[in-house]
Order: sequence, then structure tokens, then C-alpha cells
Amino acid sequence: MSIENENPENEKLNSEVNPSENQSVEEVTTEQVSETETPNSASEEVVAEENSETETQHQEIELAEENYSNLSLNETLNEMETIVNKDDAFAFSKKFNALRDHANHKLADEVEDKKHEYLEQGNPEEHFEFHHPQASKLSALVNIFKEKLDVFHKAQEADYQKNLEERLSIIERLKNLYTNSEPGVNLFKSIREIKEAWGNAGQVAKSEFKNLNNNYFHHLKMFNEMLDLNKEYLEQEFAHNLEKREHIIQRAKELLDEKVVQKALNELQYLHKLWKEEAEPVAEEFREKTWDEFKEISNKIHERKSELIAVQESEQQENLDKKNKIIEELKTLSATQNVNHSFWQQAIKRVEDLRTEFLKLGPVPKKLSNQNWTDFKQTLRDFNTTKNDFYKNLKGSQIHNLEEKLSLIKTAQDNMNSEDWDIVVPLFKKLQEDWKKIGHVPRSQANKVWDDFRDACNTFFKNYRDKNNATGDNWKENYKNKKALLEELKALTDEEGSVEKIENIKNAWNAIGKVPKDKLSINTEFNKTLREKLKLNKINEFDLKEENLSESQLTDKARKIKNQIADLEAEVVQLENNLAFFNNPSRENPLLKDTYSKLDAKKEQLESLKVTLHNIIAGE
Repeated sequence: MSIENENPENEKLNSEVNPSENQSVEEVTTEQVSETETPNSASEEVVAEENSETETQHQEIELAEENYSNLSLNETLNEMETIVNKDDAFAFSKKFNALRDHANHKLADEVEDKKHEYLEQGNPEEHFEFHHPQASKLSALVNIFKEKLDVFHKAQEADYQKNLEERLSIIERLKNLYTNSEPGVNLFKSIREIKEAWGNAGQVAKSEFKNLNNNYFHHLKMFNEMLDLNKEYLEQEFAHNLEKREHIIQRAKELLDEKVVQKALNELQYLHKLWKEEAEPVAEEFREKTWDEFKEISNKIHERKSELIAVQESEQQENLDKKNKIIEELKTLSATQNVNHSFWQQAIKRVEDLRTEFLKLGPVPKKLSNQNWTDFKQTLRDFNTTKNDFYKNLKGSQIHNLEEKLSLIKTAQDNMNSEDWDIVVPLFKKLQEDWKKIGHVPRSQANKVWDDFRDACNTFFKNYRDKNNATGDNWKENYKNKKALLEELKALTDEEGSVEKIENIKNAWNAIGKVPKDKLSINTEFNKTLREKLKLNKINEFDLKEENLSESQLTDKARKIKNQIADLEAEVVQLENNLAFFNNPSRENPLLKDTYSKLDAKKEQLESLKVTLHNIIAGE
């Protein structure tokens, strides 16, 4: 705020019938009373004083503007909706307009992003169409706010008319006070009541105020002249006003020690308003003295504004440094070469975290704000372009893999009915090994090519087993071998190496053929014993590295794993929902330590089962 170099009191003392159009009642009322001190001042001096009053009375301390750049579009619309729902929504017009402009800017940015993505995909610009889902809400909020303003303005006009009639009535009372006063009337009390009523009367239309105000002060001047410069009255007025000034000065001194600079500046602005509107003229010997003291304190408080600016500049520079680091990390992610699908999935999540962090940071120096935002948006676009290029190339690689697998399927189908065992058995083993080495194919074709390859292999090995069984399958010998494996499994403990022994026993069991029908119970006994040993060694059945499984065994195992995955996913969702009920659901919360440990274990088991299921489906 710029403090006036001249005491505004000097300007007020000589004002006569043309005061400033300020509807603050106490200020203009007491100015007119002070005219009794200088009844002989020249008209030219009055005009000069009035012009000076116009220049000084509107100066105010600057306030820091509120910044909405960190708000997301949803947060901005919620703020606008909160204002619209207020009973006094009209009082927040400036804030609502700022939020509206910010929302329009955010909408434009997001539409531009959609358009950029659309063009990057090779689409023609003239075909781009996109209606933002939040645009309708923004339009509705703006229309509702306009309707509330219209209602407010109509009510205000009615209040203005009512206040005009009330002020005309007060002027009539003032006129009667010096024209028709009866003997014994307490003029001092009456004029106080009239001035208080004038001060409490509401505002009127600007077009009416000037004439109304001039009329009031004209009759107030006539009343003062009637008092014939009553010195006793003036002395009481001066004493009353001096007390007000001393209170204002004392409060200003206390603001020198206020730690929050912005709070001190705000209250100083209010004190200046009180000085102009309520600290009316005082005796001549106190006028310059009190004003100089107040002005000196005000200047000292105003000098502290540099502290506020320094803090703001420091915070803005810190925000700029943080935002530049985020941009650099985004550039690093965009520049990475020769990476895989797993990297990009992690990178996408990291970029989203960085974007959220960037938007949460406060403002940066104004001269660098636009460039910083442009760099951020461009870096995000570069990342998306690089990511999209990777997946375009990945699609081409998957098509190549599909061609290789189709070639293996053709070879398998051509030889699946051959009985030249010495040649074809090694061939099918080689086909299976080559299948495992080929990478992923397009998801839409993955199940079909696997089914075709598996059917061809199953057909061949079924023929091969049938041929072997026809030449003599010693089921009794199979039972004897399974019995030995069962006894070996029962003897295992949880000592080191037990897991490997269990895997070897299970694989050997899978390689043994059928047993006599009356001995089928050995399979049930083996499975029960196997579950006990797995539990003893703390290993999941689906984590076993099994070999020699038949088609039906593979299908059954896949079915069981799918059921287990579904159960685990439900448990993970339940645990995450439970965490959401806590106000502080961080891992540092000691109450949630066990919950997070359980959740991590479930997720780890879930990922392991998904890998196992994928390997079964892929024939690995």
C-alpha cells in the first residue's frame, strides 16, 4: 500500500457541499461538522482539497491473489458448485469467474490432448470429434450462477429504493431540527441520533447518491451554522475522535510484531479504512501529530511486504526446481531404448505418479510458468509417442512369432498319424522345445494356435501310448513301482532337499502307466500323502515343477489353478477394501502392519499361480 504523503484530515476539514461519493456515513458526517472550524476558507481552496480527497481515499494495500492453477478439473468444478450452492453466491463473483476461466483452460488442455492422441494414431484432423464429459456440468454451473446474480440484482434494486426513502426521511428530520425545533429539545442528542441513523441506512443507487449526499450535507451545514460554532459541541466531538485515533494507532503498533505478514497487511488496510471513515477531525494540535505517527507505523508494516514477496519467490523457485526434476525424469523414461513390455507397464504407472506430483506442486515464477507447463506437456507427449512406437513394433514381432508357430503346427499335423516311431518321437519332442522358445503371439490368436498344436501332439502321443499298451503294458509292475514311490514319499520329512525329492517322486509317478482297477485307491492315497508333505515343507501344490503329465492331468491342474486364482483375487480385493476404511492407510501405520504383510503374501502367491497357469496354457 502507498501511504498518503499528506494528512487526509486536512482535506476533510474544509470540505463543504461536495464530498467524495463514498457511501461511508461516519466519514462524511463528521467532515461536515468540522466545517465549523474554517468558515471563511476560500472557494478555490475547497475545490483543491476536494480533488486531493478523491485521490487519496481510494488507495489500498495490495492483497495476494488466490491461485487456482494446482486444482484439477473435478476440484475446480466442485469449488464452483460449492459457490453456486451458497446463499450469498453473488459475494463470490470474482472467485467464481476465476474458477470458470481455469476450468475452461483445463477443458481446452484435455481436448487438445485427445486431439493430439487422435492425430498420432494417423487419423485425419477433420474427422476429430470429442465432447468433454464435464463441459455440460461447467455450462450448467455458469447458467445457475447467472440466474442467482439476476435475482440478487433485482433484490438490490428494491433495497436501494427502500434505502432512498429512508434517507430522504432522515434528511427531513435534519431539516426540521434547525427550522422547527421546539424549546428544550436536546440538539446534541438529536443530531447524534440523526447521524447514527444516516450511518446505519443502507446503500442507494449511484445515480441517486450524489444529489442525496449533497442535500444531507447542505442541511448538516445549516444545522452547524445554527449552532453558531458551538465550541462545547466541537470539543466533545474532538475528544471522541481523538480517542478513536489512539485506539487505531495502538492496534497498528501491535501489528509490528505480527509474524504473519499477510495478516498484518490485511488488518492495516482495515485500520486505514477506520481512520478515514470513523476517526473524524480532532483538535488542530493533534491532527498532524496523530496522522504522522500512524503513517510512520504504516510505512514500517508496509516495508515487511518485501519479506512476504521473498518467501513467495523462494517457494516458487523451489516448486520450479521440483517440477524441472519431474520433467527430467520423464525425459529419461521417454529416451529409454531396447526395453520390454514389463518396463513400459512400470513406466506408465511411474509417469502417472509423476504427473499427479507435478499438478500438486504450487505456482512457479510467473515469467517461467508458461514455458514450464509447455515443457511438461511436451515431455508427456514424447513419452506417449515412444511408448506407442514400442507397442507398434511389438505387434509386428508377435505376428512373426505367430507365423513360426503356425509352421510348427503344420509339421505336427502332417506327422501326427505316422508310426515311424524312431524318427517321429524325436521330431515331436523337438517341436515342443521349439514351441517354448518362440515368444508371444497376438492375444486374439494365442488360444487357437495352442489348441491346434496341443491337439496334434496329443493325437500322436495317444497313438504312441496305445501302440505301447497293445504290445504289453504290465499294470501289476506299474502298481509295484507306484507302491515303492508312495513308501518313499511317506518317509520324507522337512529336511533340506525334501522339496526336490517330492518333485522327483511326483514326476516319476506321472511317468508310470495305469494300475489294475482294484488297486486304483493307491492314487488317492498318494495324493493325500503328497498334500501332507507339501504342507510340512510349506510349499504350494501348484509351485511343483511337474513333468510327464498327460493331457487330462494338465487340464485338471489348469482348472484347479484358475479356481485358486479367483479365490485369491477376491481375498486381495477384500483386504484392500478394509485398508480404505482407515484415515491413515500407510504402511508405516503399526495397526496395519500384519494386514499389509498378509496382502503382500497373497499378491505374491497370486502372481506365482498366474505364471504357472500361463506356462501350462503355453505348453511350457
